[in-house]
Amino acid sequence: MNPGQIIVLATPVFLALIALEIAWGVRRGRNTYRFADAVSSIGLGMLSQFSAVFTRLLRVGIYTAVYSQWALVQADAFWLHPAGWLLALVFYDFCYYWLHRAGHEVALFWAAHVVHHQSEDYNLSTALRQTSSGALFGWVFYLPMALAGVPPLVFGVVALVDLLYQFWVHTEHVGKLGWFDRWFCSPSNHRVHHAINDACLDRNYGGILVIWDRLFGSFHEETEPCVYGTRKPLQSWDPLWANVEVYAQLLRDSLATRSWRDKVRVWFKPPGWRPADVAQRWPITTVDATRGRKFDTPPVRSVQWFAGVQFLALMAGVLAYLWFAQALSLAQSLTAFALLTAQLWMLCAVLQMRLRAWQMLGVQAAACIALAAALRWPA
Repeated sequence: MNPGQIIVLATPVFLALIALEIAWGVRRGRNTYRFADAVSSIGLGMLSQFSAVFTRLLRVGIYTAVYSQWALVQADAFWLHPAGWLLALVFYDFCYYWLHRAGHEVALFWAAHVVHHQSEDYNLSTALRQTSSGALFGWVFYLPMALAGVPPLVFGVVALVDLLYQFWVHTEHVGKLGWFDRWFCSPSNHRVHHAINDACLDRNYGGILVIWDRLFGSFHEETEPCVYGTRKPLQSWDPLWANVEVYAQLLRDSLATRSWRDKVRVWFKPPGWRPADVAQRWPITTVDATRGRKFDTPPVRSVQWFAGVQFLALMAGVLAYLWFAQALSLAQSLTAFALLTAQLWMLCAVLQMRLRAWQMLGVQAAACIALAAALRWPA
């Protein structure tokens, strides 16, 4: 069973837990969901998963090549022992800590990771809000595991365990958990990580264990109400712009600066750093944690019903694609990827009132006719 199929099987569990969180929030009079934001977050999660059909080959392929050619120790029997599995999970979480930290302290990595932080809400749908470009560079941080001889199978399983664990910590409905908070990534600790409050910025990077943060000076306890999002708000439901926003800004600054040194430095400096000549000519306004209003679009009921139906249809298409992806040819995979991406973009454009429902239906009808014609065209 491939990772995509595991995600397909886990999806009903994710959705059931989201529904329970919504019901619990409504019952307590503290609903943490907004329809468009949740659709945007889950949509970005779907985009991340069906794009991973291509990027996963990069990450797993490089890892496998390094493991096969340069592993310092060949000890598969140890890693397949229960103690070896546990050590591999801790090893992975340690590597993840440094990747996650780089995602907040190096602009190039932040450009990928920012997607996960753009939501101004904090709930289980936020957990599904993932980047589609993180695998392009993130594989570097896991090469120590390959060099240590951790088999690709073990690496893949512990990576999935680490990822799935982090789903439940994205909630405002679980308070502090005492001793658990001192050792593990918990809802309280991870709320701090997502907050833009001054004291919370760039803290609590651990995936499963928070002891890495305590050891390396990045821990902060939850002591005040958290405000979520990014200091430079996305202010859009567009899933494509969400993924390229920071890359585009870095590229503009790199091209615009007169300093050849700064053209390179802009990619590796902390997020927010800009060449002095560029910052002076084109300043960027950021916000702080005192901001009051979240980005939103009018909650027109008819639009929400239409978007809800389209969202379910899109999810069905994504799950079918993930299940059968390995049996598809490259051309079929690319076609499916393009159609699903276009469907997601149009859905979010409808939510943002940039596209009308009838226009979306017209494009869908034209796409179906073109696809049917292509399938019937003689080879």
